[in-house]
Amino acid sequence: MPQGQPSNVPDDGLTTRQRRNRPLVVVHTGEMKGKSTAAFGLALRGWNQGWPIGVFQFVKSAKWRVGEESAFRALGRLHEETGEGGPVEWHKMGEGWSWTRKKGTDEDHAAAALEGWQEIARRLRDERHGLYVLDEFTYPLHWGWVDVEDVVETLRNRTGHQHVLITGRYAPQALIDAADLVMETSKVKHPMDAGQKGQKGIEW
Repeated sequence: MPQGQPSNVPDDGLTTRQRRNRPLVVVHTGEMKGKSTAAFGLALRGWNQGWPIGVFQFVKSAKWRVGEESAFRALGRLHEETGEGGPVEWHKMGEGWSWTRKKGTDEDHAAAALEGWQEIARRLRDERHGLYVLDEFTYPLHWGWVDVEDVVETLRNRTGHQHVLITGRYAPQALIDAADLVMETSKVKHPMDAGQKGQKGIEW
């Protein structure tokens, strides 16, 4: 894609503008850190465009407040007060609905993750957000808690202008095949290799 130009133009009957503005399914997968960080960077650009942003965290602890969460909640308040950017919703296990990461069996966690996905599917039908960040959503798919084919079908049939970005390791092949943009992170070096633990401002 030299200088942002596509390598080929499909004969799909769309105008350049229509093709350019087509809503995307994006997947950030791979073994290395940075998948969620890149997703939130994209969400910042969407917020700047005035898109309603919905973030849904599926695995990270409900008690762990990552830096991006604080920043996006502040941006949500800024939008409410000034109209700048777009509205922001941030949901994670332990908040909203009943898809909480409480003590329990795998069956309990599977049911909770499925309920979370069903809520997102309802929001897609209602066209609630311009960008959905489903953070660590590949894990419920990998573990079989949420049906991959149902997710793929729902994403393919979504209406309106709704981008969906999914992060996490072990992205199923069916999801990769259905996505428009797939990024895979790989490790070259990491401070943990030298015994250094995560630090503020870098990991959270």
